[in-house]
Amino acid sequence: MLKRLYHWTLEKAAHPLAERWLAGVSFVESSFFPIPPDVMLIPMCLARPDKAFRYAFICTIASVLGALLGYAIGYFLFTSVGQPILEFYGLGEEFASFSTRFNEQGWIIVLAAGFTPLPFKVITIAAGATAMPLYILIIAAIIARAARFYLVAALLWKFGEPMKALIDRYFGILTTAAIVLGIGGFVAVRYIL
Repeated sequence: MLKRLYHWTLEKAAHPLAERWLAGVSFVESSFFPIPPDVMLIPMCLARPDKAFRYAFICTIASVLGALLGYAIGYFLFTSVGQPILEFYGLGEEFASFSTRFNEQGWIIVLAAGFTPLPFKVITIAAGATAMPLYILIIAAIIARAARFYLVAALLWKFGEPMKALIDRYFGILTTAAIVLGIGGFVAVRYIL
């Protein structure tokens, strides 16, 4: 099933609305959606390596704007929206003790979550709930998200065809590794909180 989804995404990369979908997924992933934009970015870059850096730019801008939504959820709607999102990810109880320490090293946490498999949405909501200075969130999010998405785009632009062949050949193993990394990100956040 996942391999079919991968091939479907490769086909949709040439669709006129593909960039809008990529922007939408990047936006919502930074505030509440559990699936990272890489599931679209990677196949789109493989299908159209000539547009890889454009796709990275779209992901970066949309992700930073989504981080602002996550911040707003944490700042204005923490009790009604933010807390249920954290509880959905199993992080509700730990948040109270974490929030007192967050702003001391929050910019490092935003950088780490923006670049790694840590769930970025949890961090953006936490930034709002703890009233992290907005400019710190924006700067850290731009640096981390741009580094992440442009690194992916550069690798796929440079090694696109061999990477595509590698993914096609080892799809099951790579999918399992991606799932383990994603779960590891949530586990890591539990220990950070």
